[in-house]
Amino acid sequence: MGREGEVVTTLVPDFERTHPGIRVVVQDLPWSAAHEKLLTAFAGDSTPDVCQLGNTWIPEFAALNALDPLDGRVAGSSAIDPRDYFSGIWDTNLIGSALYGVPWYVDTRLLFYRRDLLSQAGFDAPPRSWGEWQQMLAALKARAGPDRYGVLLPLNEFEPLLVLALQQPEPLLSDDGQRGNFESAGFKRTLDFYVEMFRRNWAPPLTNADVSNVWNEFARGYFTFYITGPWNIGEFRRRLPPALQQSWMTAPLPGPNGPGASIAGGSSLVIFRASRVKDAAWQWIEYLSRPEIQRRFHETTGDLPPRRSTWSAGALADDVYARAFREQLERVKPAPKVPEWERIATELRLVAERAVHGQLSVDQAAAELDARADRILEKRRWMLSRRSGP
Repeated sequence: MGREGEVVTTLVPDFERTHPGIRVVVQDLPWSAAHEKLLTAFAGDSTPDVCQLGNTWIPEFAALNALDPLDGRVAGSSAIDPRDYFSGIWDTNLIGSALYGVPWYVDTRLLFYRRDLLSQAGFDAPPRSWGEWQQMLAALKARAGPDRYGVLLPLNEFEPLLVLALQQPEPLLSDDGQRGNFESAGFKRTLDFYVEMFRRNWAPPLTNADVSNVWNEFARGYFTFYITGPWNIGEFRRRLPPALQQSWMTAPLPGPNGPGASIAGGSSLVIFRASRVKDAAWQWIEYLSRPEIQRRFHETTGDLPPRRSTWSAGALADDVYARAFREQLERVKPAPKVPEWERIATELRLVAERAVHGQLSVDQAAAELDARADRILEKRRWMLSRRSGP
């Protein structure tokens, strides 16, 4: 999909040269249409052999019985070692006890920040806990005045709240993913922390559409902290003026009481069950999973590789902005592994926005989220009850 679909075609000639008899045909899909096209392909029995699949889509296609389990192939592979992969990323491909994908590239969220503004506020290092972060945000706001803020948390994005919620010990869904668990003490603590940043005027109650240009606003000091992903390393390098290139940095997310977790995102490579050339498909996955190939892929796309050994040499090892991602990837967690999760994440964003605007208290928002999640999961409960019944 997207940029990855364009770049992977450049790797095909070398693969075909070293694997005579196998020919790879790449179909490039836009992300906006990929999900619907894959479901249509499944319904019409015309799925591809190998596919790049977003990690949050794997539970859905596994539930459809569309994917071929890969446990046996991984066990017999000399090219793919599960121990070399960041454990949280590998876990996104496990549904129950079966493995349905091999991580191809990873995505997570952490802090981008203006270290010069942080230094001016009296701090020489980024926060390592929520308490430290609150102290910094208060100091930044006191120094910045009414029209500047400590952190940007766009209200049209659910990811900042999600990564903070994943730092709690309780799962976001309970009862084998059949019901919401948003009224847990941990989630309510997270939501209160999140809402307080707006209540104290540390974050502006805006969406991305309300911010004319994130990079320009970051450059002029409209905010100091921004939770975002690895693609912005390249964007900040290109878009910030030369005078500010030494003034920004990345840092792992702080947690409630120390270094915090973040989301295990990205894409994996899967084999569809209907494929008639699964052995050849597996060789293609093994090739794309080799550390030296992943380094080439990173240099072209900026996507972060999922194998630790890939980070040990080359440009990636020397990239000062990528180091925080390397550390963060040791502390990532998958989103709930249910096909309905993306719909629930949308409700998470909508209800959190109402809480930010004071329309719901934290307790009311948590109860509302549980109610909405339970409605979305109603069919899942019915299906699981039928499976366990006589």
